[in-house]
Amino acid sequence: MTTTRWAPGHRIIRRAPERHHELGHHAAWYVVAGVFATGLQAVLFLVLQPILGPQVANLVALAVTTVGNTEFHRRVTFATRKSHAGKRHFQDLATFAFYAAYGSIVLASLDAVITEPTALEQTGALLAASVVGGIARFAVLRWWVFARRKA
Repeated sequence: MTTTRWAPGHRIIRRAPERHHELGHHAAWYVVAGVFATGLQAVLFLVLQPILGPQVANLVALAVTTVGNTEFHRRVTFATRKSHAGKRHFQDLATFAFYAAYGSIVLASLDAVITEPTALEQTGALLAASVVGGIARFAVLRWWVFARRKA
């Protein structure tokens, strides 16, 4: 029979439990901010779509919500972690560029599948795409932009 030896100061599990708590904290705030920002983006898109058309309405809604969402993540979600200013500004630009291109492709793909999609269909497609993009963005924020620095 095999036994597990334990001695004071010896860790059986190498990962610190506070890191798991931190991940949960980051994920929870990220989801709260994401739901709010995505909801605001959908409302702005629905209001602006008849005036500006779907592509421009998406870009405007995205620009407004990306700035606020990113700042929220800096100040609340990842407040316990530091990041380089240059990396943060690059992340802002990369986030906007990613979602702008991604949203445009989603809307163009929807146009290819449905002859004249309604504003609600366009909004639904953008919301679904936002969930997928949000998961990727969380990973980038947590493990690159606000990565834990080794001492």
